[in-house]
Amino acid sequence: MLQSIHSIFADSPVPLYSQLADLLRQRITRGAWPPGSKVPSLEALVDEFKVARVTVRQAIEILSREGLLLPQRGRGTFVSEQVQSLRSLKLETSLQGLANAYRNDKPELTLVEEAGVQPVLTAADGRAAPAYQFMRRVHSRDGAAYCVAAIYIDQRAFRLAPKRFRQETVVPVLMDLPDVQIASARQTLRISTADVETARRLNVPVNSPVAEVRRICLSADGSVLYLGEITYRGDFIEFSMQLTL
Repeated sequence: MLQSIHSIFADSPVPLYSQLADLLRQRITRGAWPPGSKVPSLEALVDEFKVARVTVRQAIEILSREGLLLPQRGRGTFVSEQVQSLRSLKLETSLQGLANAYRNDKPELTLVEEAGVQPVLTAADGRAAPAYQFMRRVHSRDGAAYCVAAIYIDQRAFRLAPKRFRQETVVPVLMDLPDVQIASARQTLRISTADVETARRLNVPVNSPVAEVRRICLSADGSVLYLGEITYRGDFIEFSMQLTL
């Protein structure tokens, strides 16, 4: 008879197999199960987590669809070698670092683009430009979606390179434009969980860890040149910063 479910699982509307998939995903992305290694057997995972066999199978299936695990008939299930590329996106703390990190990524305009939408700004953010171009889109790398972004660009800057802004990530384009001067920039980060829409766009279970970043660039006159509200997959990024003494 199956024992009671392991206490690590939350009393949550999130399906048990999604919670288990998240736990196993963390073992993979943190290196506890390195690329190429064979994962414990179905029976071993059932015994460890005190869940039904079907729950383990569903969790393995999720991670297989994500490309993290490779079931091989007669041999078992192995961690994909592609895992080495995960968590390779560093959340840079310099504007030039951001430009270099994102320069080759190709965003997909999947949701909406609209002119004249004004962002919600606080007094600390800076003053609003006369008008903004708004875009909401998904960014991908090597075929894997890693963030959903809501983007506001001062229309005066947007009109200098509309095609590039639509086809490339924003920060590298801004820094390439000779007629645009970024006087200052800052970003804040908050750890959260994926809602239904974000989970669908990023192909992760609901309530998976995400990093919510709010990024602002100011022009020389103190107006908000660019505002990005970006939600990153938690298993795709690394964040490091130099500590002052």
